[in-house]
Amino acid sequence: MVAVETGWLNVLRRYLVAMALGNLIWEFAHMPLYTLWETGSRGEIVFAALHCTGGDILIAVSALLGALFLFGSSQWPDSGYRGVGLATILIGLGYTIFSEWLNIEVREAWAYRDLMPVIPVINAGLSPVAQWIALPIFAFWWASPP
Repeated sequence: MVAVETGWLNVLRRYLVAMALGNLIWEFAHMPLYTLWETGSRGEIVFAALHCTGGDILIAVSALLGALFLFGSSQWPDSGYRGVGLATILIGLGYTIFSEWLNIEVREAWAYRDLMPVIPVINAGLSPVAQWIALPIFAFWWASPP
């Protein structure tokens, strides 16, 4: 029989692997929703997707650490797992909405194509918002202690 490692370190590792791989796939999959898809070279598109994945990993780590500082305990993940997970999702989602606004409206660092569904009122693309809801839910489910 194979022993299954439990505890916070295993959960952290599994969460980060799931977030890294999930975000890498998501970034390449939704790239056609950005104007770079039409204006950039293949190399620029690949660089942007890898660069964004790196940023996503930093957001995932920061959001989890922030949630652990605010809502975690020494018994985590055995106690308070869902609360930390929900806080992580809300922190990551909040940052993403802010970042989309900052980089589209203020800095004009990137732009959506007409194909990107935009959420009214917040004017954020549906794909990046869905990314920061779906991927952390999956990652926390996959990383959950036995």
